Amino acid sequence: MSKTYDEIRIAEQIVSVLPAGVARELSTEKETIRYAVRDAQMKLRTIVMSRISLRRLIDDPARDVKIEYLQRDLTETAASRCEFRYPRPHIMPKLVVRPAYRTTAMV
Repeated sequence: MSKTYDEIRIAEQIVSVLPAGVARELSTEKETIRYAVRDAQMKLRTIVMSRISLRRLIDDPARDVKIEYLQRDLTETAASRCEFRYPRPHIMPKLVVRPAYRTTAMV
C-alpha cells in the first residue's frame, strides 16, 4: 500500500462526516490535498490538508482519537468558516510594544 493512498484514505475518513456528495476532491498537489465543498447551508467552501501532517497521523498511536477530533472540528466549523485547514495555521499573537521608560538616576 502506497503512502499516497494512505494519505488520501485518511483525508477521506476525516471528510466523510460531511453529508454525502457535499465534498469532492478538487486536487491532489505535491504538498496538499484539497476538497471543494458545495452546500448552500454551509459557509465552508474549501478543505485543505497537508500531506506531511496526514503522513504523521498515519503512524500516530493515537490516530483514531485525533481523526475523531478532526471530524468533530470539521462538522462544528462548517457553518462558520470558509476554509478548513489541517493543521491549523499558527497565529502569532500581536506583539505589544511598550513605550521605553527613561530611568533617571537619583542624585
